Amino acid sequence: MKIISYNVNGIRAAIAKGFLDWLQHANPDVICLQEIKATEDQIPTEAITNAGYPYQYYFSAQKKGYSGVAILSKIKPNLVVFGTGIEHMDFEGRNLRADFDTFSVMSLYLPSGTNSDRLGHKFTYMDDFQMYVNTLKQAIPNLIICGDYNICHEAIDIHDPIRNATVSGFLPEERRWLDGFMKSGFIDSFRLFNKEPHHYSWWSYRANARNNNKGWRIDYHLVSEPLRDRIKRAYILPEAKHSDHCPIGIEIE
Repeated sequence: MKIISYNVNGIRAAIAKGFLDWLQHANPDVICLQEIKATEDQIPTEAITNAGYPYQYYFSAQKKGYSGVAILSKIKPNLVVFGTGIEHMDFEGRNLRADFDTFSVMSLYLPSGTNSDRLGHKFTYMDDFQMYVNTLKQAIPNLIICGDYNICHEAIDIHDPIRNATVSGFLPEERRWLDGFMKSGFIDSFRLFNKEPHHYSWWSYRANARNNNKGWRIDYHLVSEPLRDRIKRAYILPEAKHSDHCPIGIEIE
């Protein structure tokens, strides 16, 4: 089963750049989207169905044109859960889960910390999300949390770790949280297969960063430990250019 995660930075903008043609070619069984920036009535759901994804689930932010996550699937889930039940997390549309027969997939869009107010919100969100997942794993041990975590884990995951050491997304406190989250029972699936540097999933629009591969790896498929032996492949798809992010993929047996 092939699962892709993609922060599309606006689903309507991505579709205008050829996202649906790319999606048919990539042909995942499930794709988790982040930052859709639209409500369901604004999205061409019929065109997405025609592209091969009849099962579509959208969890939009209350604020128009902001945040939001989605899951598109060829296979009907057994259950879909919108949000976490924690109000300060859910009103921005950041968590959506689909339960299948032998595992569950979550589309996650963790907040960025672009200023001091948002950074505080980000840390609150991270702490509450950790507690939520700790409880969730007791009921659903086979969990794949796909998405934009807005954090680089290690120096290998960012093009300039020295100059970015005081920038949100690579702050020591953020990195410690992500490290602790992984150590609570999750595998960084990409690093399971690839230990090399210079693999990124996001590039600034400034200073020709993408062409120069001056990027950050902030998108992950974090897979719970019970699924370790079922992970067959994990990869990044930088050639897809519908967003400032690129898709990441995983294949599960």
